Amino acid sequence: MTRTGWIDILPLIVLAATPVAVMLAIAVRRNYFVSTAITFGGLVAAFVMLPVVSAQSDRQATALLLMDNFALFYMGLLFAAGLTLVLLSYRYLKAHPGNHEEYWILLLLATLGSAVLVASVHFASFFLGLEILSISLYTLIGYNRMSAIGVEAAIKYLVLAAASTAFLLFGMALVYGEIGSMEFAQIASARGALDDGQRVFFLSGLGLMTVGIGYKLAVVPFHMWAPDVYQGAPAPVTTLIATISKGGMFALLLRFFTQIDFRADDSLFWVFSVVAIASMVGGNLLALLQDNIKRILAYSSIAHFGYLLVAFLAAGDLAVTAVTFYLIVYFVATTGAFGVITVLSGPDRDADHIDDYRGLFWSRPLLASVLTGMLLSLAGIPLTGGFIGKFYLVAAGAQTSLWALIIILVATSVIALFYYLRIIVAMYLHPSEERRDVSVPGVASPTEGFVLLTASVLAVWLGIYPAALLHIIPAAIR
Repeated sequence: MTRTGWIDILPLIVLAATPVAVMLAIAVRRNYFVSTAITFGGLVAAFVMLPVVSAQSDRQATALLLMDNFALFYMGLLFAAGLTLVLLSYRYLKAHPGNHEEYWILLLLATLGSAVLVASVHFASFFLGLEILSISLYTLIGYNRMSAIGVEAAIKYLVLAAASTAFLLFGMALVYGEIGSMEFAQIASARGALDDGQRVFFLSGLGLMTVGIGYKLAVVPFHMWAPDVYQGAPAPVTTLIATISKGGMFALLLRFFTQIDFRADDSLFWVFSVVAIASMVGGNLLALLQDNIKRILAYSSIAHFGYLLVAFLAAGDLAVTAVTFYLIVYFVATTGAFGVITVLSGPDRDADHIDDYRGLFWSRPLLASVLTGMLLSLAGIPLTGGFIGKFYLVAAGAQTSLWALIIILVATSVIALFYYLRIIVAMYLHPSEERRDVSVPGVASPTEGFVLLTASVLAVWLGIYPAALLHIIPAAIR
């Protein structure tokens, strides 16, 4: 690799070196603060390296990775999410007994895996990034070994993730068998020369890959792991799954299937259309039946990625802009919502029942206000980023006349209001004597408060003045 090639992948090198530095620090002496500082510093350094690479973007750093503006923008989003997770996790982990320095290693590796995904232009790097991410998540989900529900969730995720990987690899093998290459660009250019027999195997391979990717995104009908894992995992880990993990995978989906022009085959278009409809309808209807906030947000996440698939199906420049803007809004609102859950969670269990939030406004008005704002943004209420995000998803769908999908998106968004309002109403009711007793700190720590304040400001700012970000996105991801 040339000197320029090393500079191109500098953010990934820094991010890969940071867990090694944490391990060496642990070997010398266990110190929770030092390990946290190294983790935070490594993520900041990786983030700072992005403009350096951006100055010479659109470079094929290796045969496996393309450090273009699209990859760099999404890496910045992932690194920013990683930094907020460090701030949210610090007090949460410190309240639990035991040593927690290894948690930072796993968090860094999960972020690294997602970063590799967004830069992948080859099946090898695609699979490598996916496995780095998945193996880290197996352990993070069951990180609290004393929690039976957490260990159960980790086992469920392990089994289903292994099954999805099998589908993905078999699909890659079929595509490689017909094309003779694992590079995205060559797959896109060679598919036009396939005869009818080869095309059947090629489309079958893409279908199997769609199954594998669908499991990682937890879209219907590949969603069965999401509610249990969201409920069982520690609150900061659930945030990681909902943002960094799914965001990296959706960026990969956007790059690969857009590059090979999936709309050229009606079969693939209809597969994604059915998945989008099933996710929007199933996610929202199943959320209505839940009393656990983590499970509600799990089904809500399924619905949100169904919404994103509407713009994905539309394709085109507006669709990519709409998807990116909506992902940013989703990251902000999801991080803020799970941030409140993290603040209210004690060492015994996470505060994830709706009853835990009954009367919250009367005891902790700021936390209740933040959670209200995040839920309203997820619901797509005007003056929040969620409303502008959904508007652009609808606009992208309308541009290519996806009217049936748009109608379902709007109708299911109305349904979603009910379960979001259930949580909001519970917070503003007067607490009952039967309210579940939760051991929580009186106020958020300074780091947690900073994350929640930032999320609140961004949720409102993106709803009132989205133009600044909407002008940046097209140039940043061209």
